[in-house]
Amino acid sequence: MTRKIAVLKTCVRLLCLMSALDLLTSFVQAQLPYVAAPADNPLKGLVPYADPHPDRFPHSMEFSYVALSELMTGPDEFNWEPLEELLNDVASRRCQTVFRVWMEYPGHDEGIPKFLEDSGVRVTEWLNTNTDPLPQQKVRTPDYSDPRLRAALARFITALGSRYDGDPRIGYITAGLLGTWGEWHTYPREELMAGKDVQTEIMDAYEQAFEKTPVLLRYPAGHDAWAHAPNHKRRFGYHDDSFAWATLDTSRKQDDWFFIPSLKAAGSEAVNKWKTSPIGGEIRPELWGQIFDDKPRHKQAQDFGKCVRQTHVTWLMDTGMFDEKQSAVRIENATRQIQQMGYEFHIMKAGVESNQDGNGTVTIMIRNAGVAPFYHDWKVELAAIVDGSASGLVPVDWSVRGLLPDDEPRVWMTKVPASMLAGGEVRFAIRIANPLKNGRPVRFANQYSDDSPDDWWTIPGIQR
Repeated sequence: MTRKIAVLKTCVRLLCLMSALDLLTSFVQAQLPYVAAPADNPLKGLVPYADPHPDRFPHSMEFSYVALSELMTGPDEFNWEPLEELLNDVASRRCQTVFRVWMEYPGHDEGIPKFLEDSGVRVTEWLNTNTDPLPQQKVRTPDYSDPRLRAALARFITALGSRYDGDPRIGYITAGLLGTWGEWHTYPREELMAGKDVQTEIMDAYEQAFEKTPVLLRYPAGHDAWAHAPNHKRRFGYHDDSFAWATLDTSRKQDDWFFIPSLKAAGSEAVNKWKTSPIGGEIRPELWGQIFDDKPRHKQAQDFGKCVRQTHVTWLMDTGMFDEKQSAVRIENATRQIQQMGYEFHIMKAGVESNQDGNGTVTIMIRNAGVAPFYHDWKVELAAIVDGSASGLVPVDWSVRGLLPDDEPRVWMTKVPASMLAGGEVRFAIRIANPLKNGRPVRFANQYSDDSPDDWWTIPGIQR
């Protein structure tokens, strides 16, 4: 009889436990609807040149070129003031900066540091016919094989990384320094381009100098690339500067330089690079603005949505959307398309459960509904809401970094002390904190309540 009673008690306990688990599962699994996050979520979307017309199109980053001659004034002498002015100016508009340092730019003479020319580094001047239909402009290309230039570039990258790696004002850096516009080509004077040995030195220097801030290269290259040193196994992203014009694979031999064919030619590591390193670039200038029309009129325009999905692109320059006022249809189409770029974090399920010991459990289930992961290590924060403000941070080690679109949702759980649950209904809130002071918050693809504190998403109320 005693054994039967013990077995009965055990069964009752199991039934109670199963019932409790069912209740918790039912509560946590309340599906939250997907609501597209705004087009100006940080570190993604359209990027204008620095100091754009306000209110033309939502954005969270701005781009600018910086001449090497402005930043490097001697073999070991650096003037960071021009870059500081740029970063602070962009940050004043709550944006992060994307920048590229250059030495040769059609129509500009000042990119090569004077001390290098004075030391005898040879410079070739030529007319660039690659600016058609714009007038041909003079380009000044340095002798990239000169040891003095090569040593200077390595020292510059080292100094740049020492000062700016992980700087919250910077979103991404395009490697620059080599070739016309810093795009790692000197077309049509290809014989003037830096050789693979020089390119390798530049990549080595960047990898050693930058561990936090993503650096992007212009061209994917495997071991068999004819013009570029292999980069497919390095931790660089890529930027496609002819996006939606020369992006998709057309299967035509003359188009094998397009971005997707270049990725394929570089091998699987390059094709899958987006999983660990960002893809950015620029919408081809001939398509600025009009690529977001219902039917883009240019015959070479490629399907923008298909380009986004195949490249897993996170950010793109498009000055056209900012220089001129755009139609409502174009803005609506652009907003919808831009929301599909990069990451898109949707909290699928969330809640707070009151435990028998008086403490509580916060549970979050989150997925990436975008096309790319989040490449920066920004902190996820959890806080109690007191008098309409977020306070009393709860220590968590949650992260969205590396969460891929095809991954299983991440489930976060943490205990909250009974002291935070006292005094009636208690609410908690979550956010991904932008390290840039007053920077734009990461918004989840969820409905935000009207009384949510700034930057925070309110978790559904406690269940008792």
